[in-house]
Amino acid sequence: MKHENIYKLTLTALMAALSYVIFTFLQIQITLPGGDATSFHLGNAVCVLGALLVGGVYGGIGGAIGMTIGDLFNPVYVVYAPKTFILKFCIGLITGLIAHKIGHISTSNDNKHVLKWTIIATVCGLGFNVVFDPLFGYFYKRVLMGKPAAEVALVWNITTTSVNAICRCCSNYLHGTSSGTQESKSVSYIKIKDNEKERAGTVRCSALFWNQ
Repeated sequence: MKHENIYKLTLTALMAALSYVIFTFLQIQITLPGGDATSFHLGNAVCVLGALLVGGVYGGIGGAIGMTIGDLFNPVYVVYAPKTFILKFCIGLITGLIAHKIGHISTSNDNKHVLKWTIIATVCGLGFNVVFDPLFGYFYKRVLMGKPAAEVALVWNITTTSVNAICRCCSNYLHGTSSGTQESKSVSYIKIKDNEKERAGTVRCSALFWNQ
């Protein structure tokens, strides 16, 4: 139990660092009217990955911490840090809930079952972000901060979150497909080796018989 907690905390810290690096240095930022901005990035993918590896709570916290720190160090996004933490934590929470509590991917040995529920969990987690990130962001800017041009930001946020979600779902599908192909090749290789051993055993038995 102690080693498991250390393992989860280590992966959580790793996800936090990874999400910070991806969000901070590998994003395409778009400046909006009123001094606001949005961006294309794969930071949400880290929230999903963490949730699939260590569960929704740890994975969500890791991704949320990393991207929130990224907001805090960016003068444009610093005011949105609380919103970022809540939304990114929810991505991980939803993904982990569906993947582990409903799909039971951590205990299943069926690769097709694991792939199916991984994709379902990813779509649901990122689908939540596609819907609620723009809406929550609009409420946050318009009501809490009284920021102008919130309608323009809403449209751009919908666009960027949708593209980010599609990229992550595609990468999940391609990764799962390639894993399945590699496994099928491994199984075929093992079968061929077993058949060769059987034929070799048959030849040796025939040789012994004729020598007698």
